[in-house]
Amino acid sequence: MSEVLNLILALLAGFLLGAIFFGGLWWTVRKGLLSRRPALWFLGSLLLRTSIVVAGFYIFSGSHWERFLICLFGFFIARVIVIRLTRLPEEENQLTKEASHAT
Repeated sequence: MSEVLNLILALLAGFLLGAIFFGGLWWTVRKGLLSRRPALWFLGSLLLRTSIVVAGFYIFSGSHWERFLICLFGFFIARVIVIRLTRLPEEENQLTKEASHAT
């Protein structure tokens, strides 16, 4: 039972790490595009987000490859959810497609 609980905690930790990473990426793109120094935003964000995720994987996997894989699975689940939550409405996507087609 203890191992099942550890795997569930690893899944939740991976989900949290993915939400931090991809949510932070979305936030960085929004802030960085409006900034006078976007390179600083993107580089700083990349270093911070990557450091958090690598440290989180190291801590939560606990030298067990099974926990690492489950944690990675949670990370990718969070990626799918963040992409769906931050997607542009279909109308804006269609206008972008038409505008790019005209050029």
